[in-house]
Amino acid sequence: MDIGGTLYELRTRRGLSQRELARRCGVANGTISLIESNAINPSVGLLRQIVDAFPMSLSEFFAFEQAEERKLFYKAVELRDIGGRGISLRQVGTSMNNRALQILNETYAPRTDTGKTMLQHKGEEGGVIVRGELEVTAGDQRAILGPGDAYYFDSNIPHRFRNIGNEPCQLISASTPPSF
Repeated sequence: MDIGGTLYELRTRRGLSQRELARRCGVANGTISLIESNAINPSVGLLRQIVDAFPMSLSEFFAFEQAEERKLFYKAVELRDIGGRGISLRQVGTSMNNRALQILNETYAPRTDTGKTMLQHKGEEGGVIVRGELEVTAGDQRAILGPGDAYYFDSNIPHRFRNIGNEPCQLISASTPPSF
C-alpha cells in the first residue's frame, strides 16, 4: 500500500496543509512530509495518531482507495514533491497506481546528488536538462550535461545523478515503469 500517497490524498481532500495536520496530531510538519513522500514508514502508533486527526479508524485508512486520477492537465501547484535532501522531484499526478509512465520536474540544489550508492531498477528513463549542469553516471560512462542536453538509458544499469555546479539544476525526466 502507498501509505504516503494515501495520506497525501486524504489530507488534500480535506483541505489541510501539512502544517495543520501536524499540529492536529502533535508531530513535526517535516514528519508528515517525509511520510507523504514515502521517505519513512510510520510506526503503527504514529500512523494511528495521524489518522485520529482526520478522524477515522486505521481500518478505514487501509480500506481507503485513492481516486484514480485521470486528469489531462496539471497546474504547477498540483505537482506532488516526492523528493528530499536538496532534491525536488515534482511528480505529474498524485498516484502512480496503474500508470506506465512517471514524469518528474526535478531540481537539484547545488552540490547535491542521489547518493553514493548507485540507483538500479527495472525499466528505462530519460531526461532533458532545462538549466544548470548535471553529472550523470550510467555504468562506466559519465557525462556533464547542460541546458538542452539529454540522457536516455536502461535503468537496470547502475546510475547516479549529481549537481556539480554552484546553481540549481532543473530537468524534466520520465521513467517507465514508475520507480518512486
